[in-house]
Amino acid sequence: MDHRKALESLVFAAVGIQLAWSGSHSLKHISTGVTAGVPFPEYTLVGLMDGEPFVYYDSNIKKMVPKMDWIEQNEGPDYWTTGTQTQKDFQEIFKTSVAVLMKRYNQTTGIHTFQSMIGCELDDDGTRRGYLQHGYDGEDFISLDLNTLTWTAANTKAVITKSKWETTTLLANMWTRYLESTCIELIKKYVSYGKDTLERRVFPEVDLFQKDSSSPVVCHATGFYPREVVISWKKNGEYLHEDVELRETLPNQDGTFQKRSVLRVSPEKLDRNEFSCVIQHSSLEKELPVSDRRVLSDRTLDIIVGPIVTVLILIGCVGFFIWKRRHLASGMLQEIPTHETGPL
Repeated sequence: MDHRKALESLVFAAVGIQLAWSGSHSLKHISTGVTAGVPFPEYTLVGLMDGEPFVYYDSNIKKMVPKMDWIEQNEGPDYWTTGTQTQKDFQEIFKTSVAVLMKRYNQTTGIHTFQSMIGCELDDDGTRRGYLQHGYDGEDFISLDLNTLTWTAANTKAVITKSKWETTTLLANMWTRYLESTCIELIKKYVSYGKDTLERRVFPEVDLFQKDSSSPVVCHATGFYPREVVISWKKNGEYLHEDVELRETLPNQDGTFQKRSVLRVSPEKLDRNEFSCVIQHSSLEKELPVSDRRVLSDRTLDIIVGPIVTVLILIGCVGFFIWKRRHLASGMLQEIPTHETGPL
């Protein structure tokens, strides 16, 4: 037990060091095509830099618009004109893609979505990562394997697309060049534009609460930046891994993030033991333990949970359809290759 405790301490200490010195940046864009006839744009593109929206396009407004001051102040008219035209081209591709997949799945009615999620990450040690994934109706469809330059089909319907796209290596090579080179250079450029915003450090506010004495204990961290955060639990000073549910990191309206972890524990164990929530974030010099929990009224709980609901509504309004397997990826602006992604 002593060896395990020592090992856990070393692991979490290492995580804390990584967070404290993290210089990781990511460029993310999510494109979504939706069947016509719904109160939602048929096509949207949302660009995110380090998890924050910085550009947006949809088929209703028909133009690329800035969502951050730093991109608006550093790019001229040509940037927005070219970006708008590129997204108009992709709008038609996605409209066709939805129609093709509905036919392939023998669907004639209903709301259906086709998503493209493309992007890259750059660590301060030079490590690079890239990804390109497509999804249909909330499920994985096909993705690019950068190691083999082949396409991975998630189901039998996607095998048809895989066969078409692998008749030549042109498509895989084109996207690989973008993900491993162009996308990384864009990260560097955008960080230089928005350094004050993208490299800021804001420490989290943390609440530990229950709805009532028999409810799960919730550790809620909010208002922090950047988005990387570790939330863990301790029982009597030792790290606890069982009966813990870690939720997704969500954006706040002010550009910061929030995350929660839920501990399911019986009232008897809660009374007999000392439980604490431990926060590790790059804005903190050392880990932040929180052990004072509150039992909240329904009204107070609504005040805390309310902003999360608002965030989810806002996310829906700008075109996010979170895949069931939650593969959030990213990617592109006008610098993306303008070639069609290939017939599905």
